[in-house]
Amino acid sequence: MTLSVRKALFLAFGLLLVSLVLAACAGAPSTPEATQATLPTQECPECPTCPEPTPCPEGAAVEVPYEEMWASSPHADASAEAFVHWDEDDPAVVPADCARCHSTPGMLDFLGVDGSAAGSVEADAPIGTVVTCVACHNDATQVLDTVTFPSGAEITGLGDEARCMLCHQGRASKASVDAAIEEAGVTDEDTPTEELGFVNIHYYAAAATQYGSLVQGGYQYEGKTYDAKFNHVEGYDSCIGCHNSHTLELKVNECAVCHTGVTDVESLKNIRTAASMVDYDGDGDTEEGVFYEVEGLRTLLYTAMQAYASEVAGSPIVYDVATYPYFFNDTNANGSVDEGEAAFPNAYKSWTARLAKAAYNYQVSLKDPGNFAHGGKYAIQLMYDSIENLNEALATPVDLSSAARIDAGHFAGSEEAFRHWDGEEDGGIVPGSCVKCHTGSGLPMFLAEGTTISQPATNGLDCTTCHNDLVTFTRYEVGAVAFPSGARLEMPDPDNNLCINCHQGRASKTQVDAAIGEKPLDTVDENLRFINIHYFAAGSTLFGSEAEGIYQFEGKEYLGRNVHVEGFDTCTECHQTHALTVNETACFACHQVEDVVALRAPGDEVDYDGDGSVEGLMGEIETLQAALLSQLQAYVATVSEAQGIVYNLHAYPYFFADVNGDGVWDEGDTQGYSTFTPKSLIGAYNYQYVAKDPGASAHNGKYVIQVLIDTIEYLGGDISAYTRP
Repeated sequence: MTLSVRKALFLAFGLLLVSLVLAACAGAPSTPEATQATLPTQECPECPTCPEPTPCPEGAAVEVPYEEMWASSPHADASAEAFVHWDEDDPAVVPADCARCHSTPGMLDFLGVDGSAAGSVEADAPIGTVVTCVACHNDATQVLDTVTFPSGAEITGLGDEARCMLCHQGRASKASVDAAIEEAGVTDEDTPTEELGFVNIHYYAAAATQYGSLVQGGYQYEGKTYDAKFNHVEGYDSCIGCHNSHTLELKVNECAVCHTGVTDVESLKNIRTAASMVDYDGDGDTEEGVFYEVEGLRTLLYTAMQAYASEVAGSPIVYDVATYPYFFNDTNANGSVDEGEAAFPNAYKSWTARLAKAAYNYQVSLKDPGNFAHGGKYAIQLMYDSIENLNEALATPVDLSSAARIDAGHFAGSEEAFRHWDGEEDGGIVPGSCVKCHTGSGLPMFLAEGTTISQPATNGLDCTTCHNDLVTFTRYEVGAVAFPSGARLEMPDPDNNLCINCHQGRASKTQVDAAIGEKPLDTVDENLRFINIHYFAAGSTLFGSEAEGIYQFEGKEYLGRNVHVEGFDTCTECHQTHALTVNETACFACHQVEDVVALRAPGDEVDYDGDGSVEGLMGEIETLQAALLSQLQAYVATVSEAQGIVYNLHAYPYFFADVNGDGVWDEGDTQGYSTFTPKSLIGAYNYQYVAKDPGASAHNGKYVIQVLIDTIEYLGGDISAYTRP
């Protein structure tokens, strides 16, 4: 340490010591005078300029697609009865039973979107809502493709229209009516009981009408068959195909493309297609729209109901479409609703089971005002059957003699040709081997692909079955047609080749020979089964020996195609194309007869069947048919110890074992005949062929007579009394 540093430290220590001594001697401290602190002066820096703030975005309104269209629709009408019906109730809520279709919360509850179980509504819904966007547009409806109807029937594979069908299906069905009758303990259909009330389908059950027998929205009578889903053309075969999904308005302008004369909604009532050629209501007018046919039958049904109510139930009845519960006592028995009668205390209470069924169908026909378009034929069938059922109990039945229930064969959607597969386990799927002629889509598929695959059953043939353009209505162009025998044949007018694609049968001599092979002709063979020509093989009959549809015998000569006079030489020249009726008037002009039964070629006076009379060819054939069946039975008795053989035209497999040996089919003859010899198989095949072409006498009568006589001879019969053409 240097000297100077030592001196500095010493001086500092001395000063500190002096300070401590002074402090110790001073005693209590004195308050020092306040002095103004002097701060050093310094200039403040300038603050940087703040950047301009980003302006806040203006409020953007969310645009809801189709909102304006929806706002004008019935679904958005907050003042409508459908949404205000419960406003004055106590409590003012939409009951759970009604909430699904009369409130948005109820629909969300049903769909399970609100977290509840799907498929039911657990809670009442608040009043004040309508059917809003979210009712139809939510996670559940995006994948919805199956709808269950009140009958319990499920329709699957639906598109967006499934949303519509959740509500537009009604609230009752045949099952509901049957349950009400059973619960009331009804044992006699015509005895009134206060325990039975009116069952109401509810409003706008369009889907129930459209799907017909598949969902049984109407009361379908036992033993009757009904139209299934009404098939319209592609693109217009669903709710949203015909209605705007937001405004609900009909696409009238698009209807007018095919339905000429359509200008507005009212004019839709005048629509009548070529598939509706019969007089359903029996008023003699087959030009009026199907709407008016439905209306006409409804009038007949109301007449029958009022007659029945007075005559059988013992209490006259009237109906008011706008007042619940719709049916009331006709207190003055004048047949119309008078002041004071349409009131709840005057509700009709004298229901019988028969009347309840008819009243249900009457209401079904009224509460879907568009039923003529949704499924008019189904509605017609329901009402026709209701009238027919009421007539069973009336002293003076309502006259149905001029009315019609069933369409011409191609469009008879309720009949066996199109309904055969409905009860199958596969849910009404038509096999590929039947599709061509038993569905609306089969023939176009066959013409395009040369083959067919299984398809869902349809409601008869469609316009598109034969027409490849629904504006000009041109038909598919078809060349020569392959027949079951292998022959390729064609009509003079190519349009008629469409007809013979189906009207050719499904078998021929070729198939019968293949089944027989080298088997001994008179020996029963367990492997032989009846071979069925199938129905209406008119084309094969017409072409005769060229088609070999009937079994022809070796060493015999047969007539070929039956050539008729010019203008009446094809299917469509003799038959009305859509109604399928025969142009009988033209026949009578040349043949100088008044009935098709009497038809035969002018100048032909040969007694072919040997009965001593010169009758129409139809009569000649009928006699020979009967002789063939007798000879077949006689032959069977000589070669088989098993039971004899009998025939039933309307029951598969047509030939049955004769259980009681009386030679005719009885209810007990249910076992199909199975002990064929090759000869009896040939005899049965030819008999069936003639039976299944009821127009054989006109199509090629002399050819058919040739084969019948030859078959009788083949089975050992005496043909000496017959004259073979």
